[in-house]
Amino acid sequence: MTKIPHRFYLSEEEMPKQWYNLRADMKEQPAPMLNPATLKPATLEDITPVFCTELAKQEMDSTTPYFDIPEEVQEMYKMYRPSPLVRAYSLERALDTPAKIYYKFEGNNTSGSHKLNSAIAQAYYAKEQGLTSLTTETGAGQWGTALSEACSYFGIPLTVYMVKVSYEQKPFRKAVMQTFDGNVIPSPSATTEVGRKILAENPNTTGSLGCAISEAVETAVNTPGCKYVLGSVLNQVLLHQSIIGLETAKAMEILGEYPDIVIGCAGGGSNLGGLIAPFMRDKILGKANPRIIAVEPASCPSLTRGKYAYDFCDTGKITPMAKMYTLGSGFIPSANHAGGLRYHGMSPILSKLYHDGYMEAVSVEQTRVFEAAVFFAKKETILPAPESAHAIRAAMDEALKCKETGEAKTIVFGLTGTGYFDMTAYSAYLEGKMTDYIPSDEELQKGFDSLPKIPGIQ
Repeated sequence: MTKIPHRFYLSEEEMPKQWYNLRADMKEQPAPMLNPATLKPATLEDITPVFCTELAKQEMDSTTPYFDIPEEVQEMYKMYRPSPLVRAYSLERALDTPAKIYYKFEGNNTSGSHKLNSAIAQAYYAKEQGLTSLTTETGAGQWGTALSEACSYFGIPLTVYMVKVSYEQKPFRKAVMQTFDGNVIPSPSATTEVGRKILAENPNTTGSLGCAISEAVETAVNTPGCKYVLGSVLNQVLLHQSIIGLETAKAMEILGEYPDIVIGCAGGGSNLGGLIAPFMRDKILGKANPRIIAVEPASCPSLTRGKYAYDFCDTGKITPMAKMYTLGSGFIPSANHAGGLRYHGMSPILSKLYHDGYMEAVSVEQTRVFEAAVFFAKKETILPAPESAHAIRAAMDEALKCKETGEAKTIVFGLTGTGYFDMTAYSAYLEGKMTDYIPSDEELQKGFDSLPKIPGIQ
């Protein structure tokens, strides 16, 4: 039998030409978004003031299984895609496990992450619509970087509201965004009404993705020719990120493999949703039964300790409400270093699948995450992003279980990006200064108390 190569790339010709819409095959659909003014299901007309028209259509479409990837988007994808599927031989040997471990590496672009997959698509549709500017938010900075790249490529001005704690911890992320002409503002800020309100209530807040979303949306709806774009959570984003899973499934098919376990880090859900899409389809349709595991930080445990309820997607409560696993839009996560996973809610698609028992979820403390990150870096020579290291931790744990049982399972996880802008966090871990924070039930209850009361629903 021919040995499977360390790194396997599809050819450009084999790269997917369509995105896959998982909702088309779900037996039960996620609950509809609600218009906060009427408490009725949001319509296309309700969301087009905020989103690009084509993106709004993708957001609301639950029946079209495949969407063609525009040729201009495909051409930009080819600058860094297909991304490699890597067999982690060195990690397997170090763990002394009979398991076969693969990871899909999405860090081979300047943003250092998978975020560019959706950023290119969203910037393209904005350009096609003739928009003159865009706004967004970013946590760890990968999304802001990716969208800055894409907007620069298509010639669209961009304003990025960056979660204040990440803005302060990662100045070089800001510099990269500025290199691509992104206007970066720490959030919450005094530039918006909602930002001023949040600062008045809590002047020392470290910010959150929910705060930054509120500011970006407010700016978009008050600026002519401007729309808001989001890097995670929404249906449209999971659609674009399906290219990750489609490439992974195609590569494994060529290699004669199929995963027993698929693992991804989980913040808002874009990477996880994209990676698992074709494998979840197989599971829903009864073609296969892989275990699918979402891994989230113990400091922001929306799936493992959150409520499945309607909630606002932002702290300022100006967006439509989505039914999702949430800690409450008023929840402010601790200022840890897993910035991209510090969101109070989870994708409605993934929330529904988790609620219906199609996938599992685990939460992991930060020191164990960085322990896995350092171990992985020494064996596989890639310095992983803290977000990615959550998936590494779970993959290592599953591989060690295989060592105990003697089962040679095939494990696939998403290596969402690199950690070269996270050296403050790595230094804290290596110097023994990093601590773990797990919110108490009482702290979580404060977030739950902010959940909207909807007559007849919750």
